[in-house]
Amino acid sequence: MNGELQELGRAVKQTQYRQHRALDSALAAAGTTLAQWDALRAIGRTPGSSARELAAETFQTEQSFGTLVSRMTAQGVVERRPGHGRRIEHHLTPAGESVLKAGHRIADEVLASCFTPLSGADRATLLDLLRRLNADGAARP
Repeated sequence: MNGELQELGRAVKQTQYRQHRALDSALAAAGTTLAQWDALRAIGRTPGSSARELAAETFQTEQSFGTLVSRMTAQGVVERRPGHGRRIEHHLTPAGESVLKAGHRIADEVLASCFTPLSGADRATLLDLLRRLNADGAARP
């Protein structure tokens, strides 16, 4: 059983790695990286969020996210605004909105290609299984 679980874990990781490589390569055409586009998606979903919230949403440390968003601010795709108290809020600029939209189109194409071997029913089953694994932090150690 241990070997099967380890093989399953490796297969999930391999699929994720291949998907990330394909996305990162394709997103270069929009002038962004996967990490940047993921940050743009998170900010676009919840404008005004703090770095802490966005770091958690993008599976990064606060320090890593801070470094990333500093570069993105210098590129003119994200702006930081003062919030309540010491809170700094993050928002997309019009340029950031454009990159985000281009990234969505690219991601749709890449992901369609990644999941081509699976039927619609298989994709729905896989999504359901992954949601169950991630529900309520069930996969946490």
